[in-house]
Amino acid sequence: MKNIVVLVSGGGTNLQALIDAEKRGEIKGGKITCVISSKPDVYALERAEQNGISTRVIPRKEYSDVSSYTKAVTEALLDEKADLVVYAGFMTILDEQVVKAFPYKMMNVHPALIPSFCGKGFYGLHVHEAVLDSGVKLTGATVHFVTEVCDGGPIILQGAVPVMNGDTPEILQKRVMEQAEWKLLPKAVSLFCEDRITIKDGKAYVD
Repeated sequence: MKNIVVLVSGGGTNLQALIDAEKRGEIKGGKITCVISSKPDVYALERAEQNGISTRVIPRKEYSDVSSYTKAVTEALLDEKADLVVYAGFMTILDEQVVKAFPYKMMNVHPALIPSFCGKGFYGLHVHEAVLDSGVKLTGATVHFVTEVCDGGPIILQGAVPVMNGDTPEILQKRVMEQAEWKLLPKAVSLFCEDRITIKDGKAYVD
């Protein structure tokens, strides 16, 4: 069984999707063993505790720079013997130290169809605001490996979600979560734990 460690910063809706999928037996070959938060007192920690998952808090504000914070998180992940690291609403930027320690062993879900509406500044509602401003008719979510490039790692899975007339960023965010993020992330995690993802020439292939 692979050890899955989930990084969080807030409410933990994607964490909940993973917990629920694990309970349904949809994550094969892996188990969520720890949840690490960049902030204390967030609801994601409660979700973990309610489900008997150990937690750690490594507050970002206690570290003077990205490098020292990344070192602390990387050491915690190594200590937890993480086989897979999942970013689930983790709003803190880490540097290349963690990427080198866990090459192609970290994944993130982004609320748009990469390479559109991604990169620096595109997070949370900002993504959905940009989608609505552009007038595109389809958006969605992307699960990708985390590399040094923000939202630039190999794409594992994508799912499309329609943009409707009258959508607000909040309404669209909810639809993308329900129809794409909460389905794709557990699926990608299971594929990793089943050793069904291979990287070739910087691209991810699922068998």
